[in-house]
Amino acid sequence: MSQNSADLPWKVRLFTSLFSFTFKVMIRRSDGSLNRLLLNFLDYKTSPSPDKPIDGVTTTDFTIDEDRSLWFRLYNPVFRTSTTDNEVKIPVIFYFHGSGFVCLAANSKLFDDLCYRLARLLPAVIISVNYRLAPEHRYPCQYEDGFDVIKFIDKSYLEVLPNHANLKHSFVAGDSAGGNLAHHMALKACKSELSNIKLTGVIAIQPFFGGEERTGSEIKLSRDPFVPMDTTDWMWRSFLPEGSNRDHQASNVFGPNSVDISELKFPAVLVIIGGLDPLQDWQKRYYEGLKKSGKEVYLVEYVNAFHSFHLFPCVPEFSLFIKEVKDFMQKQMSR
Repeated sequence: MSQNSADLPWKVRLFTSLFSFTFKVMIRRSDGSLNRLLLNFLDYKTSPSPDKPIDGVTTTDFTIDEDRSLWFRLYNPVFRTSTTDNEVKIPVIFYFHGSGFVCLAANSKLFDDLCYRLARLLPAVIISVNYRLAPEHRYPCQYEDGFDVIKFIDKSYLEVLPNHANLKHSFVAGDSAGGNLAHHMALKACKSELSNIKLTGVIAIQPFFGGEERTGSEIKLSRDPFVPMDTTDWMWRSFLPEGSNRDHQASNVFGPNSVDISELKFPAVLVIIGGLDPLQDWQKRYYEGLKKSGKEVYLVEYVNAFHSFHLFPCVPEFSLFIKEVKDFMQKQMSR
């Protein structure tokens, strides 16, 4: 990213510099632990707005399990004026936020702002899942939390979703670690019986995958401000079961310990990568693994996009990203 940082808006350059310094120096301790108290202090959280739409979208929080702080935020576009009988249905997206399984939340301002934009621009009803974090809660807690939300919606959708939400056009989506989660949610859905949800597609935004091998992009971009190699290694150590390595099936999904998905009815996948993202080689392998397994998959690459570019609407790739996601969704829903 540094080689093209001068081309970025100054706010983005400032944010990435501050994020990199704060995370490495103040939050991630030298012994490998996490300063959760400081992280929570610095992570600005937003409140829902159920009665007053913000940019045409209302938000409501629903708690599923207080003991494990499992909840989701529902983003509902309300700019439609259709009558009840002829109301146009819109898709539902189960969204999983990124940050390496270790930090931030569904109500962190960065992800709250993104979900507002997705709900308004696609448009779609967004269900943003707040899952437990590592290292306090390791694999498979995050996957269990995510799928428990999907099962809750499948069973109780009439109690929480607006009338214009179409569960027959449901998608799982996420960025970075959330993209990893989206893949594994689709995998779980393939092996489960959902009564009302029909999973139509997976939207993997710069998904966080890895392995023991060092790829060319990891080495070349090892000092990236968002996902440098030493930080991603630490994230995997914090998330994966103790004693396992990065070739675990959760991280290296087409590696030596992976699950064969060739016989599963896996939904179509959109993989979005950036040319300045250290994780791009693993993301390309994910795309290639899906193709070899006989799955419908599309790859979109933005040459000058850094990791987490989609969180910044001021970068030129953002509008292109929205169009690609919208086109993918419409293609899957038209079938």
